[in-house]
Amino acid sequence: MASKHHVLDMPVSEAQARELRVNDTVTLRQTLFGIRDATQIHMFDRGRTTAFDLRGHAVIHTAPNVRKVPVSTEHPAGYAPVCIGTTTSDRMERFTRPLMTQYGVRFIVGKGGLREDSQRAFAELGGAYLAIVGGTAALETTWIEQIEAVDLDDLHPESLWRFKIRDFGPLLVAMDSHGGSLYREVQAASAAKRAQVLASLGVKA
Repeated sequence: MASKHHVLDMPVSEAQARELRVNDTVTLRQTLFGIRDATQIHMFDRGRTTAFDLRGHAVIHTAPNVRKVPVSTEHPAGYAPVCIGTTTSDRMERFTRPLMTQYGVRFIVGKGGLREDSQRAFAELGGAYLAIVGGTAALETTWIEQIEAVDLDDLHPESLWRFKIRDFGPLLVAMDSHGGSLYREVQAASAAKRAQVLASLGVKA
């Protein structure tokens, strides 16, 4: 099946999330939420809640570098973006399912991938993992027009951020709701290649 490019105005429905397939690309528009380890530890382990409505939205694993500025029309949250990069997702694996079940999140944006429970959550609930290449923080920052609002800001910079975005992407669909995973494919290909090399050297795996 040929890959497709999807331009999505957030938030999206479950049906829209299930249209995505591994190797498709996605551009997000309007709204993106920033979240990281401490944010989710406080939300799910310490019982804190947020006033933000995350239903149908995407969250990006980030702890942004921002500058405190006077509140204005341009900077309604009192912050200006300096460098908003993406962090490795794996250590936040256990939060994918509660993000989806308790808050209605559809997409996780990050780097490095997630594991099997996240894969099952995407399949059961309708979601996807959208991958960013590491080292592209400067480019990502140009896709963010404004920091619209911030919550749980005592955790700064691991607050919960609401970004106004402009054509955030293209992002690669690396895990989908149909059981597809680029990470699993890469691991299988690497294992096969390793076995082939060892066999050519006369070494038993």
